[in-house]
Amino acid sequence: MGKRKKSSRKPQGKKKNDPLPTVFTCLFCNHEKSVMVEMNKKSGVGELHCKVCGQKFQCGINYLSAPVDVYSEWIDAADAVAQDSKAGSDDAPTSSYRQAPRSSGANRYDDEDDHRYEGEGIVGDDEDD
Repeated sequence: MGKRKKSSRKPQGKKKNDPLPTVFTCLFCNHEKSVMVEMNKKSGVGELHCKVCGQKFQCGINYLSAPVDVYSEWIDAADAVAQDSKAGSDDAPTSSYRQAPRSSGANRYDDEDDHRYEGEGIVGDDEDD
């Protein structure tokens, strides 16, 4: 008969959970480890602030929330503001002068009321039509 098989595995110890970070990189000034997150679970408010540029943010939290949740809400809120400002700037002209609507080249000279530039030294077109 054969030998008995020995267990090749040794018992593993309990896996250590690494704590989630509470210090993050600032979105606005890009300094690493400058954003501190404070959680007040009794009042249900999570606050973060940058030590370098002074940027602040608050959001509502619950008993399951972690500092990384407050930071991710800050990122989402900053993205939403950027999208709103981008959408608002697309509607308004980007320069100080007014842009006239462009017409196609085919019907450019079809209108009888077409006002052409006639100034000193420029002779108007003679139209026989």
